[in-house]
Amino acid sequence: MPRTVDHAERRSMIISALLRIAGRNGLHTVTLRGVAAEAGVSLRLVQYYFHTKERLLAGTLDQLERDSRSRWDARLAAVPEPRTTRATIETLLAEALPADEPSRTFHMVWTSYAVLAMTDRTLAAQPFVAGPNLLREQLTALFDTARAAGELPEQGDSAKEASRLLALTHGLGTSVLVGQHSAAEAADVLRYHLDGLFGHDTHP
Repeated sequence: MPRTVDHAERRSMIISALLRIAGRNGLHTVTLRGVAAEAGVSLRLVQYYFHTKERLLAGTLDQLERDSRSRWDARLAAVPEPRTTRATIETLLAEALPADEPSRTFHMVWTSYAVLAMTDRTLAAQPFVAGPNLLREQLTALFDTARAAGELPEQGDSAKEASRLLALTHGLGTSVLVGQHSAAEAADVLRYHLDGLFGHDTHP
């Protein structure tokens, strides 16, 4: 009896091959043929699942986003109750800093993709900013919740504060990748900024 094909497993195997290549040589070196060779499958199979390099890159980012959100859910579940909105925000952004191999891989691939998209119209047309936009919306809602709960002053622009915090986090993440800061130093800067907004919090 023929074995049932697990399409999700095959897609994951191909994405893992791309990440290995990107980790060794940079995202700019990725080709469909190279990914096929790394995964030990045919070029035709890679094209069957992803059609083009641009779609493969977009699929990889989608998978990394899902993995990151799963890790954030696990982090948040470990924060003791009662949990402040500030603690939720700090936990959410801590996952965005490249403090371990999974988050480092995500930040490296997303940043590399963004740089390539600056000069490649085909890549720029891919919806790879959907993840950051969703995170901005989530942060905006959290800031609104904090204002309603009296954790923040009522006056203020939650959407702009969310954008500013994301920009800070992305910049800190890049500084960790290039060796300007350690992951612990970046987390300390983030905590310092949140202290300025919410006041001192003992949440680790």
